[in-house]
Amino acid sequence: MPQQDDEQRRRGSAAPGFPPEALVAYWTGAHPVLPAHARWTPLRGGRTNRIWRVDGAGSSFVVKLFQARGDTPLFANDPGAEARALAALSQTGLAPELVATGKSAVGASLVYAHVPGRVWRPSDGVGRIARALAAIHRHPVPPSIDSVDASAEALLQQGRRILAGIGPAGRALARREPVPPRAVSPARTVFLHGDATAGNVLVQGADTTFIDWQCPARGDPVLDLAVFLSPAMQAISGNRPLSEPEEREFLAAYGDAGAAKRYRALAPIFHWRMAAYCLWRASRADRGYAEAAALETARLTAVRQSTPRQA
Repeated sequence: MPQQDDEQRRRGSAAPGFPPEALVAYWTGAHPVLPAHARWTPLRGGRTNRIWRVDGAGSSFVVKLFQARGDTPLFANDPGAEARALAALSQTGLAPELVATGKSAVGASLVYAHVPGRVWRPSDGVGRIARALAAIHRHPVPPSIDSVDASAEALLQQGRRILAGIGPAGRALARREPVPPRAVSPARTVFLHGDATAGNVLVQGADTTFIDWQCPARGDPVLDLAVFLSPAMQAISGNRPLSEPEEREFLAAYGDAGAAKRYRALAPIFHWRMAAYCLWRASRADRGYAEAAALETARLTAVRQSTPRQA
């Protein structure tokens, strides 16, 4: 059994304790990718899947064990899609380097090279995130990546489905459904991260690397922009909501005036849909999501009352 001390056990809120024996045996015996006597340390974050850093023989890796039925109404949890995304972005620095994928008795998992650094914080600046997303969006879309619809009606339908059955809070938010904008500038189709939250970005020096690629997609870049700019997703990542000047800086650094205009036109719908998602998570007793829903609803109110923002 790999080594692990009491402090490491305390650190792993999403991945407590030792890794499953079947997982260790798979990657050190049946498929010997990792050193047999490595140190497995549970990593924080990863609210859906279990993640460990594995150190041994002078190398560091990350093992990600996927939870069955880990999809949510907004975010898929597809190990195959993550492997294809990592392979496509190999040697770019925008994603970790994939080492191997496999399926043991405890489920699908993948191994990738450990990325040094720390989780992004607002003090690191929003421009670097915008530029990294722009680089991902310029990259060719890998094969067998699902397409997603970012039309106003598709986003509204998704929000309605999420709110169905939540209860009084869901019905109250349903009554605040935004009116679709009269016209939205045409979208281009790009390679999307799909879950571009602040908590999924590691920074070190000038390097910016996105992790947790389990829901990549083909679609409108505003979908990634909206997730990063979401007050709720910033809060779930441990940050304060971004300010209006930071939002303007982010959209300017992204470097696509058409995408910025389209995001602003769809912003009320994005905030409403994300508030619905947070209520759905809160209804399942997921920690922090009731507060996140309140932040997103407050931003929905603010964007409805504000005049259109300039690029």
